[in-house]
Amino acid sequence: MYGLLDQIGSPEDLRKLDGKELEQLCAEIRDYMVACCAENPGHLGSSLGAVELIVGLHYVYDTPKDRIVFDVGHQAYAHKILTGRREAFRKNRRRDGISGFPRRDESPYDAFGAGHSSTSISAALGLAEAARMQGTGERTVAVIGDGALTGGLAWEGLNNAGSSKADLLVILNDNNISIDKNIGGVHDYLLKITTDPTYNKVKHKVWESLGDNPLRDWIQRRVMDTKSNLVRGSGGAVFESLGFRYFGPVDGNDIAQVVGTLRRLKGLKGPRILHVLTRKGCGYGPAEADPTTWHAPGRFDPETGERVKSIYAADRYQDVFGQVLVELARMDPKVVGVTPAMATGCGMNLLEKAMPERFFDVGIEEEHAVTFSAGLAAGGMKPFCNIYSSFSQRAYDQVIHDVALQDLPVVLCFDRAGLVGEDGATHQGSFDLAAYRSIPNVAIAAPRNEVELKNLMYTGLSLKGGPFIIRYPRGCGEGVDWKSAPYEALPLGRGEKLADGKTVAILAAGPVVNRAVEAAARHRIDYWSSPAVYDMRFVKPLDTSILEEVSRYKAILTLEDGSLKGGLYGAVCEYFAGRPSAPLVKGLGIPDRFMEQDTQAAQREECGLDTESIFDLLVEMMKK
Repeated sequence: MYGLLDQIGSPEDLRKLDGKELEQLCAEIRDYMVACCAENPGHLGSSLGAVELIVGLHYVYDTPKDRIVFDVGHQAYAHKILTGRREAFRKNRRRDGISGFPRRDESPYDAFGAGHSSTSISAALGLAEAARMQGTGERTVAVIGDGALTGGLAWEGLNNAGSSKADLLVILNDNNISIDKNIGGVHDYLLKITTDPTYNKVKHKVWESLGDNPLRDWIQRRVMDTKSNLVRGSGGAVFESLGFRYFGPVDGNDIAQVVGTLRRLKGLKGPRILHVLTRKGCGYGPAEADPTTWHAPGRFDPETGERVKSIYAADRYQDVFGQVLVELARMDPKVVGVTPAMATGCGMNLLEKAMPERFFDVGIEEEHAVTFSAGLAAGGMKPFCNIYSSFSQRAYDQVIHDVALQDLPVVLCFDRAGLVGEDGATHQGSFDLAAYRSIPNVAIAAPRNEVELKNLMYTGLSLKGGPFIIRYPRGCGEGVDWKSAPYEALPLGRGEKLADGKTVAILAAGPVVNRAVEAAARHRIDYWSSPAVYDMRFVKPLDTSILEEVSRYKAILTLEDGSLKGGLYGAVCEYFAGRPSAPLVKGLGIPDRFMEQDTQAAQREECGLDTESIFDLLVEMMKK
């Protein structure tokens, strides 16, 4: 079906092709990628734009000996397809399939694992220095793009690498602008001059002949100033100031230009940065026209580009958050929203449309988002900072030092908490309960449905200190009528009894409360008895009145969509520790391992958090 692509089992096969064949191969890779992602959704737009860049890298460099480190991995699908995983790509992101992101244990071509952004430069610098110290002669390339350069870690890596002597090439894959055709000829000429091997060899000899003296320093500064002025218009000056030699920009969707430039740069030493301009969604019309939607479009018709509309059984939590935030902002002029580049994903784009002056998208900068929110709170505003749970880990120090220590009223909304599905181990929101529960001044709430999310957000408005963490899952709610429900401030640290019972008490937090109610109701029908069920609502502070009430039960079962170690289960065990007549405490949650990619439903079943698994455990516990 694919004339050239079917012949490529590894980059070694790729290197046998000529220029025209490379162009054909890039077209076939795009067709294959679109066909696969139409049936098996993934991150399509960025990978479509990076095809020529990745083909060029594997064509010029001796991979896997030479190392390519990708940032995030959204752009790396062509890399997977070319490195012996073409057929496996059909099961990308599925259970027992390949990961949607680079993984070291998946292929020797995946030099460093990635899922979160802005890590590539630091990791590649480490690989480059390791190669230098061991004398292996490996070359190292970091490919960063798709907004990842906004992350602070990327600039920490640039700062360190620029002052080193590492043999490191950083490729900035810039897919937000296109090449200015009016200056194409001059640009191409300057690019060829600055990357020409003879030019760089002569330049090196000139510097060496001058020796290490003030005259050489003065001349180098003058040359640097002149060169910086030439590249300033394309953003090169800032990289030159950090110690990098800047090249570009080049057309990253022109395979001949990519290969020619990489060949020239391959022979140079020291830290270099190549600015590459690509088009997100390149080669597929619908994706080029709407790159935001086609970043991860879901299923679609590859011929027409018509997307298969998702039919939700209930409103998604992210949509509830977005609509409630707008309503709260209308109630209180001090309410503002902050997000690190997740406006559409978390629902804050609704605030952006309604009140753009009170919306802040700070880019992929979780640490800055939290401290910026702390500053807003210190200035008298009421910030709602929305971060995906797994990304919140990156701002852990800021939550402690800048918010909790100063007891500032910042409402932190952790979307995608718990099990997230196909994005896999890098994105599971497993650790927030355990991570933040030990921090003084922190309150952590987990709503069981849409109404509780609405009311917890409303509760956050009245709090004088913080942080106040509200964590909720990816996907749909329970289908309750939250729009007509009145706003109600919920007392801090108070839970709710949902069902009377005997022998066993279930203490649950988050939407799994609803599965506990279902399992208890089934037990009542099948066995004429049932456990008591409590919605703890708050993992910190715990409702100690509930804990005292259930201390008379023979056993307690805790349920949580988070790490079993250190979360609600750990908190309840701590409370009863040392009591001579304490009830037996069992817990269901995410086990002490990284959860791999699968559907959310399958992951919850694997953790015992579905109704059937809870019921089976109840039968066992109620018999004892």
